[in-house]
Amino acid sequence: MSTVITNLGLVINAMLLATPPLLFAGLGSCFSERSGVVNIGIEGMMTVGAFTGSVVALYTGNGWFAFLCAGIAGALVAVIHAIACITYGADQTISGTAINFLAPGLAIFICRAMFNNSSDTTPIDTSSKLPKLFEGVFPVGSFGYNVFCTYAAAYLCFILVAVAWFVFYKTRFGMRLRAVGEHPKACDTLGINVHGIRYICVILSGFLAGLGGAYITLATVNQFRPTLIVGQGFIAIAAVIFGKFTPQGTLKGCLIFGLCSGIKTLLSSNSNITVSPNLISMIPYIVTILALIFFVGKSSVPAASGKPYLKEK
Repeated sequence: MSTVITNLGLVINAMLLATPPLLFAGLGSCFSERSGVVNIGIEGMMTVGAFTGSVVALYTGNGWFAFLCAGIAGALVAVIHAIACITYGADQTISGTAINFLAPGLAIFICRAMFNNSSDTTPIDTSSKLPKLFEGVFPVGSFGYNVFCTYAAAYLCFILVAVAWFVFYKTRFGMRLRAVGEHPKACDTLGINVHGIRYICVILSGFLAGLGGAYITLATVNQFRPTLIVGQGFIAIAAVIFGKFTPQGTLKGCLIFGLCSGIKTLLSSNSNITVSPNLISMIPYIVTILALIFFVGKSSVPAASGKPYLKEK
């Protein structure tokens, strides 16, 4: 019985490590999508955030400051997407795809310039990473330790779900945000600044995606590598679709995908498992595809999603 409880604790611990990056990025995507702007550039924004967080932590030794800077870096990349799609009415899918090529390439280019032609940053010292909560409260390896002793930023992302829900459904801004994603022209005639709200939401999506990327380098691992983010931005978008473009639904989707990623990590580290590690690595992506197949048709996509709105002169 104790072995079962211990293994359950390990699974929950792995899920708590894998879920926050997806949830930060997913909440960001939720804001952008509900405002009517498709942002598939989440992956690139996460990569820039991961790189920025790693570098700032190396040079300042302050994990929280690095975390904030990573969010700002992601927001700056999002500004490019916002200008192209909102101001100039560019195709949102093409713009997001371009960012997914541009942002990782820029991060690797700067990394090679800073770290002696290496595409990996120098490992971050433990004291420079994000802090953990409840260390010393539970015995190491116990169920309580595995479940509750996790990074403070993980708790933060779950709090942000409640904040996002409150903003969406209990504030005037949230009401306007949802209306802009459905009927931008009607909102414009009522004096609502459609472009302004969309700019805020897209930039916020980049900020949160940057935080998601930084969580990986400042908590899960201790350095930036080119393959660190690969696929996680798209999994976060899948979680948003699975969750019907709502913060609470996105949380459910991210927990499911985070659980799959956590199981993958545990199975990969278990020497008794004889299954090919390549097959184990496929678990989160297979679940993502299945979720999209069975749930994408049931999601209520905002009516104006992906449709540029240019004011008539």
